[in-house]
Amino acid sequence: MFIANQKRFFGVFGTNKLNYATNLDTMLKVVKKRTLYYTYLDKYEAGYLLMSMRFWLITGIVAGALLGLLVTYLFGKFPEKWLQDYDYDPKAPNFRIARRMKMVPHGIITCIGLAACYVVSVIFAADFYIVPYPMRIAVIYLLMPVLFLIFMADKLNRIIPDQFSIFILFLGIISAVSDYTEGTIWFSAEAAWFAPMLNRIIAAVAGGGFLLLIGFLSMTFAGKEGMGQGDMKLMFALGLLSGCYGLVVILYVSVFTALIFAIPMLIRKYRRKREEEKIIKNSKNPSKKRRELELARSRIHYADDPDYLAFGPFLATGCAVFIAMEPFFYTHMFRYFDALGVIF
Repeated sequence: MFIANQKRFFGVFGTNKLNYATNLDTMLKVVKKRTLYYTYLDKYEAGYLLMSMRFWLITGIVAGALLGLLVTYLFGKFPEKWLQDYDYDPKAPNFRIARRMKMVPHGIITCIGLAACYVVSVIFAADFYIVPYPMRIAVIYLLMPVLFLIFMADKLNRIIPDQFSIFILFLGIISAVSDYTEGTIWFSAEAAWFAPMLNRIIAAVAGGGFLLLIGFLSMTFAGKEGMGQGDMKLMFALGLLSGCYGLVVILYVSVFTALIFAIPMLIRKYRRKREEEKIIKNSKNPSKKRRELELARSRIHYADDPDYLAFGPFLATGCAVFIAMEPFFYTHMFRYFDALGVIF
């Protein structure tokens, strides 16, 4: 009886209602106000739900802090080749040892970030925890540390190790199994049995293909790499993990946040180029000065290139936002997907 009440409560309301229920009376008012065709929750049941939420909130904070420390430690133990480009040469003139995470600031940022992700998932995906859905919870807790590893690896060394993408691919398979064992909010019971799996496969192919197309166009028209292979492999794995609807959210969030950082970077590049032209113009031998500046630039390691913006951290951010708030996006943004024709 109680479990049925939980499913009705969280399935009909959407999971973010507990955010407003700061005490028993408030929760009961919310329930009573919106009760139309499901069972009224008494104070005992509402109290149980609040206790369960508090447990998961505390668990998320503690787990986030501990896993943040573990992530920082493991990052320092990864093999050097994991954090270098595929064809790296230790004898190359611009070779540098891969940078590792430091407790300050990287470790502290990771601890706080992981705790925040887990807390947000409890607030916005409460039904996963209350009912509960063990496989969904496992995916959330296993995925977030890997996303922070991707964030730090690409930020510090401009590389996304294949091992991380493979692990996310494995979590995507778990999520696909969960669709059939625990159910999925994106498809009704009347949908074809293969629809959830087809949704994930299409998203994986579309996600990887989208970045492959960007890379091809950038190389064709700009003469330089626009997207790395690591980004493409990661996007393929994220597509399998999130499905088509999730892919839309991930792309929106990642592109929007990337633009916030890309615009100032382009402004700095323009100013630097202008200063360099002034230096060249005012030098006694402009041709020689230009060659000197070009030579100095060629010696910069690609991971330290000030004109390069790693896209991996933004993909990781978009994925974390969607996975932590998946029921929220379903409840509050489905109408926007419908208006865009993004229906599967």
